[in-house]
Amino acid sequence: MSSRNPLIPFAIIAVLGIILMFVFSFKGIGDHKNLASGGEGEEKTADVANASPEEIYQQSCISCHGQNYEGGVGPQLTGIGEKVSLDEIKDTLKNGRGTMPPGLVPDEKIDEMADWVSKLK
Repeated sequence: MSSRNPLIPFAIIAVLGIILMFVFSFKGIGDHKNLASGGEGEEKTADVANASPEEIYQQSCISCHGQNYEGGVGPQLTGIGEKVSLDEIKDTLKNGRGTMPPGLVPDEKIDEMADWVSKLK
């Protein structure tokens, strides 16, 4: 019979797991500001400020409204200008609606984006 304790490998794995947990926790604490700002900060804001409505759509909207504006999680956008007023589109872009969060489109781009969305066919 072997005199080796079968619990030692499990204890070593548990200790290593606890150490890794602390290392990753401290790493996350150090990176929290960068993660909270999206990792790019001012560059991302500058890109959106100079972006066309189509580029903003590709960055912020396509995951819910679909590649061809056909809808998905969010409603279909083609023909929306015939059903909803331009002011309602602007309000939705600014304040969100349902599962759509507010602030996906910068305030200075809301008029341009709303006009573009209202003309999708």
